[in-house]
Amino acid sequence: MPSISVIRLLALAIFAVASASAVRAEVAGSGHSMAMEHHASHKDDFSFGEPSEARLAQRTVAITMTEMSFEPKILTVKPGEIVRFVITNSSDVDHEFTLGDKATQQAHRKEMAAMVTMPGMPPMHHHEANAVTVRAHESKEMTWKFGPAAQLEYDCNIPGHFEAGMTGALIVQ
Repeated sequence: MPSISVIRLLALAIFAVASASAVRAEVAGSGHSMAMEHHASHKDDFSFGEPSEARLAQRTVAITMTEMSFEPKILTVKPGEIVRFVITNSSDVDHEFTLGDKATQQAHRKEMAAMVTMPGMPPMHHHEANAVTVRAHESKEMTWKFGPAAQLEYDCNIPGHFEAGMTGALIVQ
């Protein structure tokens, strides 16, 4: 008999494909680029901050990705603070780490869901300023200078992952 974890992952995969079918036509006709190695639907002009250089970081925050969650689940940063994130995926599945406000995250999830059902689409890899894909048992870094006070999230928007609880709160205050 399959383990609960395997059953849960299969259910999430079925959910993701079903969800993607509903939004595929809308996103595909929206003019968004869905290129092989990246998809750039977001401008690199974010209201919640901008990428920065690791050498300028005022602190380093370790983020651990598990099967379907982030640790820590809540972070607080200061407006203008530069944070170097070291993101380690300790699970057996690939994940992503995307910084953004609720609207940015929702738009990105919709786009990711649509990509799942597009024929011939290769695996999703991020080259966006606010997102990195972290393969199973690997680590990546991202350095970010935060903007004004805001309620942000760090999510994994691979279809089904956010819905399974792969989200964290990031408070800029």
